[in-house]
This record gives sequence, structure tokens and C-alpha cells, in this order.
Amino acid sequence: MINRDLAEEWMNRAYSNLERAGIGRQSKSIYYEDLCYDCQQAVEKSLKALLIFNNVQFPYVHTISKLLEIIEAHNVVIPHDVMEAVILSDYAVETRYPGDYEPVGEEEYLRALEIARSVCQWVVGLIL
Repeated sequence: MINRDLAEEWMNRAYSNLERAGIGRQSKSIYYEDLCYDCQQAVEKSLKALLIFNNVQFPYVHTISKLLEIIEAHNVVIPHDVMEAVILSDYAVETRYPGDYEPVGEEEYLRALEIARSVCQWVVGLIL
């Protein structure tokens, strides 16, 4: 697979997570934490798609800030709204399993969804 094809497949996966997140909390058995996890995954996969498209090696990490640092190091200007995605990293681990954290509410979920949509749109604009 060439970089463009592989990057597109990563974006397909990112949009799969984004679509699941966008469906929302259709019942009380769906946790906002899980929807935010899908937002984080959409961002992570889209940033990795951008790195793949640009033939940049990256570690398989869940830390959005690390991925953004690598992107910046390759002379890509990152918009402020995309930089806000760093707050989604906690959803990859901290809130993914039962534990000691503040429950995620609807407003926080909607903000995570807005950020994820913004990042995916930005990446698509760069690679497609």
C-alpha cells in the first residue's frame, strides 16, 4: 500500500470512531466516557494518518500532544483548535475503565466531539 492509500484507511478508521461518537448517548447504558474515548481515537488515528501520508515514523502512543509535537517538528502549522485536542488524551486511558475520576457529562462530551470533528476535517484537508 502506498502512503496515500494507507493514510486513507487510517482516516476511514478515524471516521468510524467519529461516527460512533456522534451517535451519542441513545440510552443510559452508554457512557459519555466511552463516547469521548471514540473522540480521542478519531483524533489519534487522523493524526497518525497525516504522519503516514507524510512518510513520518511515529510511536504507537495514545498521547495526542506527542503526535502533535512530531507533526510540528515536520514543519506543519497546527491551528489552535487542533491543538486543543491534547485534552482528549485522558479519554484513552483515564476514563476508559472504571476508576477514580470525575464522571464525564454531556457538555464535556459535546466539546470532545467538536474537537474531534475539527481535527478530522483539518487532516482530510491536508491529505485528500
